[in-house]
Amino acid sequence: MRLLSHPILLEHNTGPGHPERRQRLEAFGPLEPASNIPDGAEFLELIHPKTYIETVRQNCARNLPLDGDTRCSTNSFEAAATAVGLTILAMQQGDFALVRPPGHHAYRAEGHGFCLFNNIAVAAQQAVNEGKRVLIVDFDGHLGDGTMDIFYRTDQVLYWSLHQYPAYPGNGSSIDIGAGAGTGFTINCPLPSGSGDDIFRHAVECMLPAAIQFEPDVVAISAGFDAHQFDPLLQLRATGNFFHWIGQTLQTTFPGKCFAALEGGYNLEELPRSAQNFLAGVNGTAMPYPESATDSGQLCWETYELYLQQGIGALRKFWKF
Repeated sequence: MRLLSHPILLEHNTGPGHPERRQRLEAFGPLEPASNIPDGAEFLELIHPKTYIETVRQNCARNLPLDGDTRCSTNSFEAAATAVGLTILAMQQGDFALVRPPGHHAYRAEGHGFCLFNNIAVAAQQAVNEGKRVLIVDFDGHLGDGTMDIFYRTDQVLYWSLHQYPAYPGNGSSIDIGAGAGTGFTINCPLPSGSGDDIFRHAVECMLPAAIQFEPDVVAISAGFDAHQFDPLLQLRATGNFFHWIGQTLQTTFPGKCFAALEGGYNLEELPRSAQNFLAGVNGTAMPYPESATDSGQLCWETYELYLQQGIGALRKFWKF
């Protein structure tokens, strides 16, 4: 798995003081443009209606935000479309799309949480249209509420999220498991603030059997790194060790099926280290930035286990744990 990116992504201008800023990608060093990037604009309608796409285009042209947190600038449409194209390319090649703006808070017809278009959802729908079953693993510290909503009623995509709860966007409880034909195909692992590496690994190990039973053809990873213990937007305590471990675990469990796209992560020093640890895990190489593992307190464990048992209880009729 390689990093794929493009300098145009730096031209999405969110304004001074915004956490989702160009320095997030600059922290990785010079961005070499990936070759043969598909035109992301041609894929947008797989998820987003024409009216919404045009709204984003017009807001970008006029430097108008989509909401209070989700800002646009004159180059934002091109950057967001390129992010979608890079995510499609990452799916085709089994790579990691190092992109911004992120995507997992974008609904079909609404942009939220710094996200204009839902990069991972567009790629997942492309795979579904090719007759494939898609597992989405979202370990960003926030629930990918847009992705969850988009696929909430389908059994062709299994959406699995680990996220701080309660925290933005506020939903994603363990009993939110899908609806209609998609009942049982949404797996939420809500984690209380203060959750460390031990709880993160436990949550993955407990729910991984369901992901295996789903038998995905493609594993799309919403790779956000704001669960890191030093991230300014959340109160989780994962370390780079966990990101290496989950990369290794997913690649070992689903060999040759994984690709990833960047979501959150707002500590400019820890973001590239965390991403490189994840990449090393996927590629089966040593962790470049080890940390001391973090443990969770008793109250944190008790709250987590309550959430976990509620989720297993709701999902047990669909999967064996």
